[in-house]
Amino acid sequence: MHVISKKVLRQFGEKHPDSQIPLTRWFKIMDRQSFSNFASLRFIFPSVDQVGDLTVFNIGGNKYRLIASVHFNRDKIYIRHVLTHLDYDKGGWKK
Repeated sequence: MHVISKKVLRQFGEKHPDSQIPLTRWFKIMDRQSFSNFASLRFIFPSVDQVGDLTVFNIGGNKYRLIASVHFNRDKIYIRHVLTHLDYDKGGWKK
């Protein structure tokens, strides 16, 4: 899958250094895989959830949330937000 944009991951990793390894691991898996649908994505990431039009990944042992728009038909994933669990729970990302 083509991940857009890795810059968001890098910026978040600079603010939260302990997120760098799990985000890099997530990126490598996404970059090397192709997913045909949500079920195939969930096979690799069992804790992934669909929230409206967005897909929410638990990163770093549930410490962080990566929110993305996944386009299975185009083999692309657009990162919308990377948040701490606390910021995710505030819900501002839903707007």
